[in-house]
Amino acid sequence: MYVEVSSQSCSCYFLLSTYLQSCGVRRGSWIILEFYPMENSHTLVPLLHVLEKLAACGTKMVIISNSSRRASTTMEKLSSLGFNPSLFLGAITSGELTHQYLLRRDDPWFAALGNSCIHMTWSDRGAISLEGLGLQVVENVEEAQFVLAHGTEALGLPSGDALPMRTLATTYEKLGGEVKWMGKPGEIIYKSAMAMAGVEASDSFAVGDSLHHDIKGANIAGISSALTTGGIHATELGLTAFGEAASESSVRSLDGKYEA
Repeated sequence: MYVEVSSQSCSCYFLLSTYLQSCGVRRGSWIILEFYPMENSHTLVPLLHVLEKLAACGTKMVIISNSSRRASTTMEKLSSLGFNPSLFLGAITSGELTHQYLLRRDDPWFAALGNSCIHMTWSDRGAISLEGLGLQVVENVEEAQFVLAHGTEALGLPSGDALPMRTLATTYEKLGGEVKWMGKPGEIIYKSAMAMAGVEASDSFAVGDSLHHDIKGANIAGISSALTTGGIHATELGLTAFGEAASESSVRSLDGKYEA
């Protein structure tokens, strides 16, 4: 079995409260579901202002991310970028979901996994700790009951160290292996975010810049969504400068490509 903990990062987006309200989203009853590293200085101040206005209106905001690290790391990253963590109810990451499911073992799929695993992790970015999960990391496939993939840079060793790798095969599922996806566009991460906010899909709204991860994931979860075109699809949409708008036809064409 293979557990995939994605580490797909998102790019710049804006949350426009007036736009969301025009879409019929009720004030104070919806949540924001996408994580944005916010590394571009020219977007930081406007985004901070929008988030503060949304929070002042009683908006429940939850960040979801395909980061393979724990939710606390995401919240710490927000603080380091100048964001007030109190604006959000919290964060749900692929890494946090995986940790909690492996810890609780109350889901039949996870209960049946066993305890010995091959651990794929990070090297230069820092290995993912499995402390407290009761897992036995092994090096031989014959001894493993499942493969836990937190990253693609290194092979976790029983000592807790990481052995760097060049590549990680992505064809396991195609070869017939059983895979459990714990991040976007999987429905499980959206359900966890809605549970944190205490809302249903009909009262939720997702904002993101990835058609495959954010928009497709929202559709799978039955959540209304908005695509921000200035992020990872900017080049494909022919956008070259901050503030440019993509045409509806180009967005629809791209949507067909990613089957969102």
